Amino acid sequence: MNAYVLGIDYGTDSVRSILVDASTGAEIATSVFYYPRWKAGLYCDASKNQFRQHPLDYLEGLEYTVKSCLEQAGPEIAAQVRALSVDTTGSTPVAVNAEGTPLSLLPGFEDNPNAMFFLWKDHTGVQEAMQINDHASKFPVNYLRYVGGIYSSEWFWAKLLRALREDEAVRAHIASWVEHCDWIPFVLTGGKAVSEMKRSVCSAGHKALWAPEFGGFPPNDFFASLDPLLDGFTDKLFKETYTADQQAGTLSPEWAQRLGLSTDVVVGVGAFDAHMGAVGGQIEPYHLSKVMGTSTCDMLVAPTAEIGSQCVNGICGQVGGSIIPGMVGLEAGQSAFGDIYAWFRNLLEWPLKHVLPKTGLLDAELASQLQQALSAQLIAELSAQAALLPLEEDAELAVDWMNGRRTPDATQLLEGAIAGLSLGSDAPRIFNALVEATCFGAKAIADRFVQEGIPVTGLIGLGGVAKKSPYIMQMMADVMNMPIRIHRSEQTCAPGAAMFAATAAGLYPKVEDAMDAMGSGFDAEYRPDPQRAAFYAKRYQKYRKLGAFVEEGILIK
Repeated sequence: MNAYVLGIDYGTDSVRSILVDASTGAEIATSVFYYPRWKAGLYCDASKNQFRQHPLDYLEGLEYTVKSCLEQAGPEIAAQVRALSVDTTGSTPVAVNAEGTPLSLLPGFEDNPNAMFFLWKDHTGVQEAMQINDHASKFPVNYLRYVGGIYSSEWFWAKLLRALREDEAVRAHIASWVEHCDWIPFVLTGGKAVSEMKRSVCSAGHKALWAPEFGGFPPNDFFASLDPLLDGFTDKLFKETYTADQQAGTLSPEWAQRLGLSTDVVVGVGAFDAHMGAVGGQIEPYHLSKVMGTSTCDMLVAPTAEIGSQCVNGICGQVGGSIIPGMVGLEAGQSAFGDIYAWFRNLLEWPLKHVLPKTGLLDAELASQLQQALSAQLIAELSAQAALLPLEEDAELAVDWMNGRRTPDATQLLEGAIAGLSLGSDAPRIFNALVEATCFGAKAIADRFVQEGIPVTGLIGLGGVAKKSPYIMQMMADVMNMPIRIHRSEQTCAPGAAMFAATAAGLYPKVEDAMDAMGSGFDAEYRPDPQRAAFYAKRYQKYRKLGAFVEEGILIK
């Protein structure tokens, strides 16, 4: 076929667009834009777990990256672009007016963090999430059963309730609460009324308590009796949802002109990054596809008929059609993964940033270059040294809840811990314990699926950590006692979005066909070492005991 599609991937720090050949998935061009306001730390306060993003970062990045891809490809290919699809982080919602415009784009709200997008890792709604969980236990119908039985502060309703309670101006002007993955297609298609916005079943089902079994949302009484501020709010939302293989519409004249594309270009319904990333990484039934970046998102798909009425407790939800239309998509994950390694690197770099400049031994430019060079090599060297350590049952032991626990059994109140420290605990030993902890956290997720009757028959590694760290991936295989295949593409989210774009445009009858034709396959596999697997099985039990001790202590505190 003579057709090209765009996949647009909104991550935590940047937006990436790729232009691909729809017949083969071959990448023609790529472009990345780092959010300037986010990079400057605007609207965020880490001490309060407040992480907000301005919609202009998203719009500027969209225009820049798409135009850059088209310029790289040339006008002949640009004229043959048939469709584009978008994935975003989530739950990353924002307050909008009746026209679907985020309040932060309106006069008087330009610098109001509560009028910005609440990024997925914003945990300001911890108390609201706890209240939702307590409230839900009082109803005869379990309205949390499709989100694992526990509602998280990272999700839709907890963030909405926090915004309504905290900000009178937002409360007075909000017409609806909208996920990032739904807003971008709405903008691109020229939407003028939020009531007409096509909402993704992915975001609605996994984060917003929407389920066909409930006829949509839980009844108004559920929300009104939780807080009168939510009385009638479901009427401001939506009744229908859509899978990502469907069309949101076509490019509006304004955006066709801004991007340099035709108004015939199809815009697909949006979805979350990790879900489209699982498709880009060629997910298979009952294989746990692990997108490993700053955090992890673990996806599993299974035929609807085989899942039946089975609900998995303690995960981030199970939704029909959320990953692959026609199958049930199940999601879990860790709130911190690569972020933990970055934290330790930053800890070790502290003298370089704060002491070295004051010594006067190096000028500022050379000191900065030294700091950057060491930073670039630090994780690789720590990995090399940690890999040489002997297996010791009483070695340093860590728990990976430094950003709370997403699954199993979400609670953002939890904190990380490192035990077994001694005067012999050096940087490689502590790093080894942190890597162990992230792998043990991954095993806890797989174990929960199996305990709940959902088999895990294979592992697929996706993302930057999977591609860049053989040490971490080998430990993952040993801890999980299961082979893990690493997808060839380091960035699977944008290719996954491209596959959905090709399907939405009718170039393929279903996304599985697009996945088979456009997927780039696997280029590595790590197999467990039996001796190390047996060792980690014992260490895992110590991890669980330490985790139980930490959890009990924190909840008492």
